[in-house]
Parts: sequence; C-alpha cells; structure tokens
Amino acid sequence: MWSAEPDASVAARVLELLAGRGETLATAESLTGGLLSARLTDVPGASRSFVGGVVSYATRVKGSALGVPPAVVQEHGVVSEECALAMASGVRDRLEASWGVATTGVAGPDLQDGLPVGTVWVAVALPHGGAEARRLSLSGGRAAIRAAACEAALALLADLVPDSRREE
Repeated sequence: MWSAEPDASVAARVLELLAGRGETLATAESLTGGLLSARLTDVPGASRSFVGGVVSYATRVKGSALGVPPAVVQEHGVVSEECALAMASGVRDRLEASWGVATTGVAGPDLQDGLPVGTVWVAVALPHGGAEARRLSLSGGRAAIRAAACEAALALLADLVPDSRREE
C-alpha cells in the first residue's frame, strides 16, 4: 500500500535544499495530472522554492505551454526520454525556475502508442543546462502508477540537487 509519508519527506528535503541554495523549482506533468505539484505544496513553506507547474495532459499543451518541439512528439512520442527532457527544460525556462522536473507516461488502463501501462519517464532539467531522465516500469492501478511516478521524480531531483551538508 502506498503511503504519503516517504513522498512527503523527500519533497520536504528537496524543497529545503533548494531554498537553502536560493534556487527554485517548476513542474511539468502529464500522467500525474498535478499530483506532483500537490505533493510539493503539501510541504509547509513550499513557496520559498516552488514557483508553479504546468499540467500538460494533452499533447498539444506540451507544445504550446512547454515548447516541446513537434518533431520530438512525431519521432519519439509523448512517452519518451526526449519528450520528458523537453518538458523539464521547457517548464524550467518558461516559468523562470532554476530547476524543472517532468513526468510523462502511461497510467492505464490501456496501451498508449504501443507502450504498456506502467511505462513512465521522469526528467529533471538542471539550472545551467543539462538534464537527466529515468525510465520506469511500474505496476499497479492508475493511482499506484501516478503515486510511484511522483516518488521517482522527487527521488531523481533529490539525487541531483547538491547538498552542501554532504559536501563538507
């Protein structure tokens, strides 16, 4: 059974690290439909580093709101590393944040573009260029897949945000 506790603690830790660095975060969500932003804003004081998000559930919104190039969607599809990376970079740039994090995938109940339910990409765009993505193969129903995608996105972000306390 999924619990909000591990997700909330990772969200709080990441937001604290970002605030301590004077950096900000924006989200671009597809399959999670705003759930990642909700996890972040559940943390008291989130506004110190979380600036906002874009729910780009429809493909056309990925292009119009996030700047995902049509060629990326045509060549790779919306459930792809390339799309996730473009979403993360697009939201970072358009919302003028230091970091961007994105989720895209198949929550079910049906295949999408021939990809099985549970295929998910999460990506993080770094402050000075560059980005990293992870492919996930998740199981369970829609709620479990969406929750696990949020946890994975936060975990990737936590792995990438430097912690000055660890560096000392």
